[in-house]
Amino acid sequence: MKSAVTLLSGGLDSATAAALARAEGYDLYALTIAYGQRHIREVQASRAVATALGVREHKCVDISLREIGGSALTADIPLPLDRSAEEMSHGIPITYVPARNTIFLAIALGYAEVVGADTIVLGVNQVDYSGYPDCRREFLDAFATLANLATKAGVEGAVRFRIHAPLVTMSKAEIIRTGLRLGVDYGLTWSCYTGGDTACGQCDSCRLRLAGFAEVGVVDPAPYATR
Repeated sequence: MKSAVTLLSGGLDSATAAALARAEGYDLYALTIAYGQRHIREVQASRAVATALGVREHKCVDISLREIGGSALTADIPLPLDRSAEEMSHGIPITYVPARNTIFLAIALGYAEVVGADTIVLGVNQVDYSGYPDCRREFLDAFATLANLATKAGVEGAVRFRIHAPLVTMSKAEIIRTGLRLGVDYGLTWSCYTGGDTACGQCDSCRLRLAGFAEVGVVDPAPYATR
């Protein structure tokens, strides 16, 4: 069976991407990064998602991007709330975490080389709003080139590393439909940025998630303070 390392945040997108990889026949090694995010609740969710997916192994790695800050998720910067779809469609939001996916992919690459996996799976998406520069296909292709230049396995030709982002061109509704078809339990996932035990329903992540479920015509099973 082919093997893949899947970056598993505990959120809706990463759970769906992992479920897709499993359906494609991958034996999954799940990797969660606790990076000092205010919504540490998602790390707890990742454990439940990993168990439900039946991954071969689940590792949680602690790093502290809070040491450099620069984001509303890793510093004492107010979260944007109640933004319209139009507002979310312009510019890079303050919830962008500098170099986050570059760092995450680097750790996943090391893990993949150790376990002999040639594929790294992640749930990035570039459709719902302009968002983060490290969620674009151009970035993922560039990292794949780096992966094959910067590793023993790549240089010696033991593997040809691949970055697999199956959701990158899907809308949120398409992602949810895909996950439901694959049996993903979205009640286990967590998307809210605020850091509480109840989703706020007001941050960008909550609003995009709720809009996706509304478009599909299914009630989001996550607990919300405001829907």
